Amino acid sequence: MTATEATSGTATGPVHGTWEPAPAARWEDAFLSGNGHHGVLVFGDPDDDRVIVTHHTLVRPNGGEHARPPRLAAELAGVQDRLLAGEPDAAESFTDGRPLQWVQPFHPAFQLRLRRPHGRPDGYRRSVDFTTGEVTATTADRTSRVFVSRADDVIVQQVTGTAALDIALDHRLPGVPPGLGVGHGALRTPEGALLSLRARYPGSDRAYTGITLVAVTGGTTELVPPGVRVTGAESVLLLTRVRRHTGELDVTAEARELGELLTGRPSYDALLARHLGPHRTAYTRVTLDLAADPAERALPGSQLLRKPAEPALLERLFAAGRYHLLSASGLNPPRLTGLWTGDWDTAWSGAFTNDANVNLQTASAAAAALPEVTEACAALIQRQLGDWRENARAVFGARGAVAPAHSDGESGLSYHFSREYPLHLWTAGADWLLKPLVDHDDTRGGRDPRTAAALAEVARFYEDFLTRTDADGHLVIVPSYSPENRPANAGWGAVNAAMDLSAARHALRTAADYHPGPDADRWRALADRLPPHRVNADGALAEWARPGLDDSYDHRHLSHLYGVWPLDEITPYDTPELAAAAHRALELRGAENDSAHGHLHHALVAARLRDGERVAAALARVLEGDFFHASLMSAHYPHRDVYNADAAHTLPAVLVEALVQSAPDRLVLLPALPAALSRGRLTGIRTRFGAGLDLSWTPDGARAVLTPHRSLRIDLWTSSGSRPLDLVAGEDHVLTVGTW
Repeated sequence: MTATEATSGTATGPVHGTWEPAPAARWEDAFLSGNGHHGVLVFGDPDDDRVIVTHHTLVRPNGGEHARPPRLAAELAGVQDRLLAGEPDAAESFTDGRPLQWVQPFHPAFQLRLRRPHGRPDGYRRSVDFTTGEVTATTADRTSRVFVSRADDVIVQQVTGTAALDIALDHRLPGVPPGLGVGHGALRTPEGALLSLRARYPGSDRAYTGITLVAVTGGTTELVPPGVRVTGAESVLLLTRVRRHTGELDVTAEARELGELLTGRPSYDALLARHLGPHRTAYTRVTLDLAADPAERALPGSQLLRKPAEPALLERLFAAGRYHLLSASGLNPPRLTGLWTGDWDTAWSGAFTNDANVNLQTASAAAAALPEVTEACAALIQRQLGDWRENARAVFGARGAVAPAHSDGESGLSYHFSREYPLHLWTAGADWLLKPLVDHDDTRGGRDPRTAAALAEVARFYEDFLTRTDADGHLVIVPSYSPENRPANAGWGAVNAAMDLSAARHALRTAADYHPGPDADRWRALADRLPPHRVNADGALAEWARPGLDDSYDHRHLSHLYGVWPLDEITPYDTPELAAAAHRALELRGAENDSAHGHLHHALVAARLRDGERVAAALARVLEGDFFHASLMSAHYPHRDVYNADAAHTLPAVLVEALVQSAPDRLVLLPALPAALSRGRLTGIRTRFGAGLDLSWTPDGARAVLTPHRSLRIDLWTSSGSRPLDLVAGEDHVLTVGTW
């Protein structure tokens, strides 16, 4: 498929890109590229070409870099006594009294700005090709192409039609701190002109430096500090990197590295070819085809977004979601804004919000064949595991590990909390963050020793923390917190939150599976002593299993349904009564502030409970609510309010879960298919029992081709019930299902 076909809709099948007939007027509409380290937002104006540069390490010092977790271990027994004695607000005193400290906020670096005289505006087209990661803007006489290389970790841009071109690095972006110390440099090197921008944070020894090497074919180059002017060139190639550092950065050494990229392979196309291997391989593993109208597939993204009922929109958002998720994942998984922002005042610090958003955004990684995303999650966890140990010691006086609810990517310490949001009480986070890694291990049939070691740390925490029992002899989780909710009749910290119970059970049993032996026996015995979930007077799974704690239904989080999704603790197949109670809890759950992550979390749980109508309704709330920018990146609230990657990255997971679900011993075909999606094809899915899967369906039935990598027996579930299925490694198994 050519780049034109990928974004024009002329090729058969889904469109793997999007396009617009005009430049972006807002940074939120700028097209995106990234390699999991560097990111770019490309406006595509041929006369004033702006490319905003970002990097995962760019967080502004705000005091969070020095913050530590509260040292509360000595007070733990007292607050446990008070909560178990029925004092509803006892946990609100379990704090060191500090004010709320946000994690260091994510911010953009600068914009690479290319100005030239007005050209011919006819024939304008701005596009992004998901298969290559290229963003292209063309007119009758000009072309600009940009990508972020996975092979060389560099931003590459080529412009042609450059009769006269002024190039500069410009730090002046919305919200830039007035005290930011900025210095510019411009000098000649054997490879071309070198531009640099150094920015030192106010009141800090921390800084970042951006450098751009300008290599010109033909024409002349003149240094015009702080930039460069190019005249009469056939083409201009720009290589850009940004580095965060303390003290001084050796710009000469950085320039030498950029220059080496041009040795022996000086062309844009040669650099692109090196990048295409890792990027295209990852992106093309999975495809969703909903048999959409070719005319709808050909529309610009902004027009297609105005047709929320069209299958072509879901096709493109599925493709865009996988593209953006892959592009944002490398050094870290995606932040609240993925890897991108054009404003220094990023909502909620642009943090890694661990109590919902990170896992929602990465929910498709295992099934939709993006191990690159899982590896990014694993890398972040490994870098922060020492901080997780400190959280356990400081707050709970325990061995093992406790994950924070928020992180800036540097620190994994629990210091972001307040009375209204006692996030330091949340003990389920480590299991929640490790679950995608466990799913990945299931798909590949091997156990990552890093995951095994982290699970053991979590199990050791529970060994030390679970010391209290109730009148029935069950262990009690106290204090306990259900993000970011509270009981209707008690304080913010309570007893036996459903998520905490599910996480403790899952962590202990999974750690035991990874570590056979005496530890495993002890951990399983501990898990077996945890209390069961409670069904409340409304017939719903209670958010707190402790009797007497009333539910607060109107809330954006669905933490209490963790046992349904992503765990397999509560299913219609193994625990139908609990599944019915979970479904009732889902029915009663309100949308609160209409956040995108709440709607799609609702859809993921509904899919696990085989409720296609509820999946469709949740998707409709997002598709009809104007949540997507022309870039196909999303917003947190309706009407494109607050740039946020939750909807963009989570939507592919919702569609996969509606079409196919797997566990280590089970396959479910078309469990929650929305009625409007009457036909289609999903290829390249990975199952948790170690088989690839291609699925196609029509109103007359479905066909699945399984390619197992190991031999085993599973249960196959369809609309007509279940049956055992024996799989043989290396042998394709073709399954046909009647009318569903």
